[in-house]
Amino acid sequence: MDKLSIKKYAIYARNELIERVTQRAYEYGVLDDAPDPACTQTPDGTPFTPVEVRQRERLLLEISRHGFRAVMEAAAYTWFNRFAALRFLEVNGYLPSQVRVFTNDAGAFRPAILDECIQMDEPWLDKARIFDYKEASETSALYKYLVIAQCNALGEALPATFEPIADWTELLFPDHILREGSVIDHLVNDIPEDDWRDAVQIIGWLYQYYNTEPKDAVFASKAKVRKQDIPAATQLFTPDWIVRYMVENSLGRYWLERHPEHTAETFDWRYYLPEAEQDPEVSEKLAALRAASQGVRPEDIRLVDPCMGSGHILVYAFDVLYQIYEAAGYPRRKIASLILEHNLYGLDIDERACQLASFAVMMKARQYDKRIFTRGIQPHLAAIEETNALEPPPSSLAPSPRGLSPEATGGVAEVGPAYDTKILGEVNTLLETFRDAKEYGSLLTVEAPADGILDRWQALKEQASGDLLLSAWIGSVDEAVPKLVMQAELLAQKYEVVVTNPPYMASSGMDSKLTTYVRKKYPNSKGDLFAIFIERCSEIIKAQGYQAMITQHSWMFLSSFEKLRGKLLQQDTVNMIHLGARAFEEIGGEVVQTTAFVFRKGRFVNYQGTYCRLIEPTTQNGKEEMFLAGRNRYVARQENFSKIPGAPVAYWVGKQVYDSFIDRKNLGQICEIVSGMTTGNNDKYLRRWYEVDINNVCSISPIFQLAWQTDNIDTNFCLPSRIGSGGILDGKI
Repeated sequence: MDKLSIKKYAIYARNELIERVTQRAYEYGVLDDAPDPACTQTPDGTPFTPVEVRQRERLLLEISRHGFRAVMEAAAYTWFNRFAALRFLEVNGYLPSQVRVFTNDAGAFRPAILDECIQMDEPWLDKARIFDYKEASETSALYKYLVIAQCNALGEALPATFEPIADWTELLFPDHILREGSVIDHLVNDIPEDDWRDAVQIIGWLYQYYNTEPKDAVFASKAKVRKQDIPAATQLFTPDWIVRYMVENSLGRYWLERHPEHTAETFDWRYYLPEAEQDPEVSEKLAALRAASQGVRPEDIRLVDPCMGSGHILVYAFDVLYQIYEAAGYPRRKIASLILEHNLYGLDIDERACQLASFAVMMKARQYDKRIFTRGIQPHLAAIEETNALEPPPSSLAPSPRGLSPEATGGVAEVGPAYDTKILGEVNTLLETFRDAKEYGSLLTVEAPADGILDRWQALKEQASGDLLLSAWIGSVDEAVPKLVMQAELLAQKYEVVVTNPPYMASSGMDSKLTTYVRKKYPNSKGDLFAIFIERCSEIIKAQGYQAMITQHSWMFLSSFEKLRGKLLQQDTVNMIHLGARAFEEIGGEVVQTTAFVFRKGRFVNYQGTYCRLIEPTTQNGKEEMFLAGRNRYVARQENFSKIPGAPVAYWVGKQVYDSFIDRKNLGQICEIVSGMTTGNNDKYLRRWYEVDINNVCSISPIFQLAWQTDNIDTNFCLPSRIGSGGILDGKI
């Protein structure tokens, strides 16, 4: 895949589209500093059509809620997503009409749809309108109509990506896109067609690279990260092999433990790690637990990615689930629909990420089921909405935010026509719950909405038709209510498996609202968002469920995360791949040092986990090769970690070292003990006292802790050959 070309295109396209949609806004009298509410015609004197008047009103409303710049950004990325999706569909032959939108059959930038639109027999095309454009030689206007009509036609099958465009985004359709050098021209000619064969890779890299300049701007400012900048500042595309490791060892393991007739070899899961050999007592308990949970159906497994980004994890989970369903004997024609309906869930604070993730998952479903677009099924994915711009019910109507007002006993009050005040309270609770929701994202803990809430909301809309005050308020929040209900349900329910690559952001970068929230809710992990998500993910999985993540590795060693480590000792670490630096080829140097791991929400005393130490290879591929070769693997009991002050995750040390912390008399068996600064052999030790290399030597002292906590920890565990009260002298074992 030509990632350099993808990066150049994504950066260029973002700036070009922002400029184009902004220019379109100006043409409708919508200016950055002062929109003209009375404007009724374009600069050339053409009066607005009734449709354009309505679209313009919606645009002004969006700007009043979110600001001009934010709305232009949203319009730009929405068109970017749609153009990328259309390109993927046409290259892979997934367009229902089978007529290319951007190129001809030879792949040249000459839209086949312009030549074939008259012959196309599609219900979404207005032939009379097409003839009018043709007769007037209005090619640009015709192409705009065809693209928008195609997007609207796809909206039924792919609503997250192609939501109906009969709104303000249609008003901001970029102009001049048929010209040489346009954003479509570059889309076709700059990115090789073969790169569009893999939805996960092309969508993921386009998403990451589109955020390049916003991300650079956030870091250059050195200011607190605003909520609207969190996606750009924290987004990082997870390497494919690490995604496979996490999914196979969580979702795959959950299935295999409940279906011993299957093995990892059955499914060719190359990144699956067999369980470490356990003591007989532990093995007995594990066997009893697994025997009691036999026979789980594929439909019973719910997997969530609470920080889904562009959907990489969910797409590979789809592949694994398909294998599971197939092995369980399900008809192939039904499997893709069952996965969408029962198994996959995802959340993100970035609406654009949700659009792309939904598209990627649906493209994976289309790979397995050619008719999936006609089945009316969508994945359970949501972009977390906040309600800051929405007003609560008028005080004369609304009960308190958490339930009925004292006056509304019985749940029904008479205000004009009879209506259900309980539903008002439930909707108001949602509005209150999701104030500033984009600050907190999936960290929010919420209660599940009451059963039938949407049906009762629909009934209220019908009952309130004669009440002007109530109808006006319902109209102002109606579009948001189904989205709020869905995200509340996703946040409230428990899952069998959670897999994610959470955002990495230190507390120093958090704004005041987020800082206050995490200090109150997650005091043991408040130092970084990734650590907070470790705690949060453990809250949303069921007992004996699996939690797989890739995070920075500092939680394993730093004293600021000692209490978090104490909590994590209450569940089993099944396995870990300690990656260190350069696990992401897009990040050079030592900036991001990571570890990926799988926890089971349960605790068996003396359980032994498998740890793969992959910190020595300095490339992404090198780490993968070492993992597959089975090198540098350790087996460790978590109980031993707590024997060391601070309970660092020191999986690579031997029994001698752990025992030395329990019985200090054993130190003499490891090294010669001397008093204070006395060396006992100046020729051997004194010269090196000031030359000690903290990366290669550590002692049972404050230096000992520091050696574990440094990001440059040595592969070999070290101990002094002679220990005095003054510190370290020399030695290594």
